[in-house]
Amino acid sequence: MSQLYVFDHPLIQHKLTYIRDKRTGTKEFRELVDEVATLMAYEITRDMPVREVTVETPVATAKAKLLEGKKLGLVPILRAGLGMVEGILKLIPAAKVGHIGLYRDPHTLEAIEYYCKMPSDIGERDLIVIDPMLATGGSASEAITILKQKGAKSMKLMCLIAAPEGVKRVQQDHPDVDIYVAAVDEKLDDHSYIIPGLGDAGDRLFGTK
Repeated sequence: MSQLYVFDHPLIQHKLTYIRDKRTGTKEFRELVDEVATLMAYEITRDMPVREVTVETPVATAKAKLLEGKKLGLVPILRAGLGMVEGILKLIPAAKVGHIGLYRDPHTLEAIEYYCKMPSDIGERDLIVIDPMLATGGSASEAITILKQKGAKSMKLMCLIAAPEGVKRVQQDHPDVDIYVAAVDEKLDDHSYIIPGLGDAGDRLFGTK
């Protein structure tokens, strides 16, 4: 079974409070999501492999560590996932970025793919699939399925807020994919919105209705 990691770092929780607040405007919302993504990236990369090297400091020789060189890839689910990419790239600028577009059928609530563009070496990369909201779990699960079909072997899912229903769906469909979130909320409402949530992440990021 995949693991669920909830980041309780005070800075993440502080900024998440303002992200939730309906009075937070588009500019500030976008900046806060970017900042939280950076902080979450710091946590999600904690287990990246390192190798020991020798460097000459101005004083003496020192043993130090460098990243092993494992290739990383970021895959935002369009469009809301885009709001978190730059924040992650601040820490891991060498990561390649793929994009996957899904929309939810208003009647069946199932995720339908409309766009997918990935790095050619997707099978050699550790991927971080990004979507601010894990509601029903349908979009995230479908995105992960598509990536596996394209050869992806190692993935993590990164979200701001999750509903228990979404966590359960992804864990059932993809027990090999760990989930990283800033908060797990109470439930979904009748329209599959997370309660209390933060509203529509895409609309709040891009100023649309």
